[in-house]
Amino acid sequence: MMQRLKQTLAGRHKQRIADPGLERSAVLLPVYDKQGECHLLFVKRTQEVKNHKGQISFPGGAYQEEDGALLNTALRECAEEIGLMTGDVEVLGELDDVITQVSKYIISPFVAAIPWPYQFELNRRETEEIIEVPISALLEVRPWRQETRVINGEAVPSFFYHYKDRVIWGATARILNQFLDIYA
Repeated sequence: MMQRLKQTLAGRHKQRIADPGLERSAVLLPVYDKQGECHLLFVKRTQEVKNHKGQISFPGGAYQEEDGALLNTALRECAEEIGLMTGDVEVLGELDDVITQVSKYIISPFVAAIPWPYQFELNRRETEEIIEVPISALLEVRPWRQETRVINGEAVPSFFYHYKDRVIWGATARILNQFLDIYA
């Protein structure tokens, strides 16, 4: 499955967003095989972080000059937030950039295979918990709800995915929707 996903991602053209008024950031979509089924890893952010308090997201954060590249941002943030070390990550490819409407970030998402099981070490200031979601469960609800909102005169699709008692929404749901379109 991982090889097929890597080939699919390699064969597509990434849509990049360039806007000097927005801050660059990157996230990692960790994909892993658990008992014969592919899963995605999400994090629940704490109430202590600057933006997106308490939201479910992919691990990642803001670009820093010393990162040099957005992939390095995603890898650094994963190591900081959940203890996922760079050497344990196999980058499979990139998804299209996504903008956060409220906090004004451009997010560059990277899809990566990770080993399972893994000994994560949560940074309790940033990460409240890790949430494992079977991809098949997300494909079943595709999405639970979808709306179009007009923000600054532009129609923006909004997706809402439910898994157990969790709701994945916002930029994370737009990234997830893009991933599921490619994965399916």
